Amino acid sequence: MPAFNYKGRSKNGKLTEGEMDSTSSGALAGLLIEKGITPLHISEIKKKVDIIDQINQKLDLYKVSIEELLMFTRQMGALAKAGIPITRAISGIKESIQNPLMTKALQDTLEQLESGRSLSIAFARHPRVFSNLFISMIQVGENTGRLDEAFLLMAAYIDRNRKMSNNISAALRYPTTVIIAITIAMAIVNLFVIPKFASFFEANNLDLPWQTVFLLTTSNFMVDNWHFLLVGLVLIYVLFKRYISTVEGRYKWHHFILKIPIIGDILLRAYLARFARSFAMAYGAGVPIVQGMGVISRSVGNDFIAKHVADMREGIERGEALTITANRTGMFTPVVMQMFAVGEEAGNLDEMMSFIADFYEEEVDYDVKTLSDRLEPIIYVFVGIMVLVLALGIFVPMWDIAQLAGR
Repeated sequence: MPAFNYKGRSKNGKLTEGEMDSTSSGALAGLLIEKGITPLHISEIKKKVDIIDQINQKLDLYKVSIEELLMFTRQMGALAKAGIPITRAISGIKESIQNPLMTKALQDTLEQLESGRSLSIAFARHPRVFSNLFISMIQVGENTGRLDEAFLLMAAYIDRNRKMSNNISAALRYPTTVIIAITIAMAIVNLFVIPKFASFFEANNLDLPWQTVFLLTTSNFMVDNWHFLLVGLVLIYVLFKRYISTVEGRYKWHHFILKIPIIGDILLRAYLARFARSFAMAYGAGVPIVQGMGVISRSVGNDFIAKHVADMREGIERGEALTITANRTGMFTPVVMQMFAVGEEAGNLDEMMSFIADFYEEEVDYDVKTLSDRLEPIIYVFVGIMVLVLALGIFVPMWDIAQLAGR
């Protein structure tokens, strides 16, 4: 919270000055008037400029983690349930937050609330912190007078997403580490180890097998062009990041990752679980189905699936049944489509969507637990082939030299 220097006169005309924390100069002026002090001058105390902080802000390097958002949402739900005023709750929570992006968002939210705007509108000014679904749920909570329930419901949703994301990341950590280690090891072998053998083989004028020729050619290419390769990798990474920052590039990339063997199927069901959970929560809270589908399409986290959700929304706007529009996307299994139909016919779509979300989440949990077991044979075969080529390429010529020496 900003700090301000102030000067004013008390009721008896005595000059008073001091320092006080407040959300804004206007709020401080009101507080001084309540205390019987007529403010004459209020100025914000400028903090020392942190160069690293300024660079991070300029480059938009600050991000709000899902854990930070979860903690804020839970705290807001608990304080709102206890009857604490929203401005006081946000002001208190802001004092314990270290993330500059989150602090800035909450400070602006307080100023917007003091100027008479609603909480959902204030949150909507910060899309990097609060998602469309988050804002819609808060808006419903404000309109129904159940803001505490909206925060707690959103906290449960964020927590489920956090656990699922952490489980998938943990499952991918082992194969990713192995692949990185193998890549580094092969680079070291090609740059430093094989060149030592190359000079030895040339000195003995041997008829080298194809494995050795392949290794020597690869090693010579890397040794002669390692700087070009490094620049090329950096350039490819930069161009790739720029490409997926475009609408078309992000759509194609999100479609591609869903087609990756083994991993893509798990990610698809994880996104569908998020869609079903979001739908159940929004529909159960009273968000109109057309508006809810629009919000979910922007919050699902995958542009390819978001496009299908947007198509479903357009179909519903044309008067088509949800089951028909969902079946047209081809994303859902026959079992899930039956649950769609039952929920739509019985009028309890929110319950059925919760069942669908549970169904997908259980499948994802099982697949994540067995992911390492399915990836390990592929990794072992890949490593085995690399070791075999390396062994044949190095040790076959060495064996020939040993036989010649023996004769």
